[in-house]
Amino acid sequence: MSETASKPHAPFRVTVVMTGGTIAKTYDPRRAAMYNADTVIEHLIGTLRLEETEVRFHDLLRKDSLDLDEADRARIVKAVLDAAEKSDAVVVVHGTDTLAETGEALFSAAPKPPVPIVLTGSMVPSVVGGSDGQQNVTEALLACRLLPPGVYAVFHGRALAFPGVVKDREAMTLVRRPRMESLE
Repeated sequence: MSETASKPHAPFRVTVVMTGGTIAKTYDPRRAAMYNADTVIEHLIGTLRLEETEVRFHDLLRKDSLDLDEADRARIVKAVLDAAEKSDAVVVVHGTDTLAETGEALFSAAPKPPVPIVLTGSMVPSVVGGSDGQQNVTEALLACRLLPPGVYAVFHGRALAFPGVVKDREAMTLVRRPRMESLE
């Protein structure tokens, strides 16, 4: 056996930056309410079989995305760009209501990042039956290996490149913003 054949492959390094959002909401039976208190993403990813993948978790925020302010968004951008320097890809788990704003901020700060930066989340909390959370996170992790460097939203079987991603509240998914046709 050759020396190169016996060397193990370096693992694919993914940093998962957790900001809260619907996907990470848990139920408090005492208050009869959903809230962002626990990290559920580590458990969700821990159930996946990820060959030759090293996942690092950065528990940055535990907020509904409607509660994020510009200081929070700046913290997310800094954390993601710092992680991009030490990882082969970055996944940002984010609430869907303002995910597009954060994606645009990331694209503005790094239109040509060194690695794929993938934002994902869910329309239904992962602790609720029928949640799209596990599907979206799994697809985001796969997309990290397949996409070239850039900023993307990965939802419901699609990878959408920034800029121009928006939430379609009626369809309950993320879509590309329709381009305005020139009137000339």
